[in-house]
Amino acid sequence: MYFNKFFLLSAIPVAFAKVQYLGVAIAGGDFGCQIDGSCPTGSTQLPINNDGIAQMQHFVKDDSINLLRLPISWQFLVNNKLGGNLDTANLAKYDQLMQACLATGANCMIDIHNFARWNGGIIGQGGPTDDQFVSLWKQLATKYAGSDRVVFELMNEPHDLDVGIWANTCQKVVTAIREAGATTQMILLPGTNFDSAATLPTSGGAEQLLAIKNPDGTTDNLLLDVHKYLDEDNSGTHTECTTDNTDAFNGLAEFLRGKGRKGFVSETGASQDASCITSFCAQNSLINENSDVFVGLVGWGAGSFDTSYVLSLTPSKQNGKLVDNKLMSQCLIATWANSNDTPARDPLPSVLSSPTLSITGSTTEALLTATPTVTLTATASGTTTRSASKTTQAASEPVITVQIASDTTVLGTASLPSSLTTLITAEGMPGDASYSIALAQPTSTQTTPTATPTGGAPSVRTPALLWGCVLGSLFL
Repeated sequence: MYFNKFFLLSAIPVAFAKVQYLGVAIAGGDFGCQIDGSCPTGSTQLPINNDGIAQMQHFVKDDSINLLRLPISWQFLVNNKLGGNLDTANLAKYDQLMQACLATGANCMIDIHNFARWNGGIIGQGGPTDDQFVSLWKQLATKYAGSDRVVFELMNEPHDLDVGIWANTCQKVVTAIREAGATTQMILLPGTNFDSAATLPTSGGAEQLLAIKNPDGTTDNLLLDVHKYLDEDNSGTHTECTTDNTDAFNGLAEFLRGKGRKGFVSETGASQDASCITSFCAQNSLINENSDVFVGLVGWGAGSFDTSYVLSLTPSKQNGKLVDNKLMSQCLIATWANSNDTPARDPLPSVLSSPTLSITGSTTEALLTATPTVTLTATASGTTTRSASKTTQAASEPVITVQIASDTTVLGTASLPSSLTTLITAEGMPGDASYSIALAQPTSTQTTPTATPTGGAPSVRTPALLWGCVLGSLFL
């Protein structure tokens, strides 16, 4: 796209109304794993022959969940041969689960559930070598490089290690994944202290992890991995919830915002105790409200877990159907679905309270919180039309839809305050381009075109105060 006399004058950050990805862990491949990285393969219970696949279909079809996390142990994938090739038989079992996940249309997260260890030894710090860990991920990346919907979570909950050395290990793995052909997939970078949101900005290693780069020098699709529970020791093993995690997630959100980076809450959970229903719902609402920096939220856990498990999100069977428990329906699904009613963290200028703008002709689209009453559609041929917003949308899900047309360069505006330099700046989601709508310097005395019904619209290509639409690279 070419813009005549265009330059960006300022930027206004805009938060999306909810996290892009809501997910649930389909556990079983991690069963038997201890925090010392020992994972007996005989304890593995991949949820293939039970209801695991039916659960995934239920979560995606009935709950609109769009990400499923699939834990697995390092030992299982290589059949206990450290540094060896992926075991053909065991990989086929895990891949069966992966393909069932992909078939739902959801994004599918590979989670190596070894706590940065192998049978007691820390990766790159006296235990398995960096090369052995790199070999594992290079093989996985090669296998799944063809699917943009596969997410690579490098390691579940590292702890008690030198985070500087660990970050160097992760850098080697990121480089290997990208060079294996998986160039667009999200990679989650885990810190120490069990990846706790409360300590990541300080002792958890976020600074070192965010210094990791792709081979081309960018940080595209490299996200900070985040975990947090609400019980007394952040272990997720106690029934009662004793923290609300407000300070932890607010602090981490401000840290990420200051760095211009994003995180992914890939594991959090609670019991169905009354204390947890309140706190877990509040925490997840907070995460959604900070969706400018938190890309996703994954609840723990379903799959091979029985419904009696303390943190179970496994749906029960009722009259031949799978039915979610209260924790799942109220604190994960409802807080996400209802987040469209939550004002954006950084509200748009009041001038945008009416109307909603839609620039047609492209596949690039974003939804931004505002209060629309009408919709303007501008095309490259110079026509502008107006239509009423849906009553239900205006009442419950106010949205601005922006689509960037490859053949549209500038648009006329309604009356705007002279001090306003930028209307909208919105970040692209992982895999999408970022874009801005800004004001350019007027090229002549301002003329204000007004929107009228089809057939009588003035041209949008006028020598007036202009909006320039510019595509930029993804900002993460």
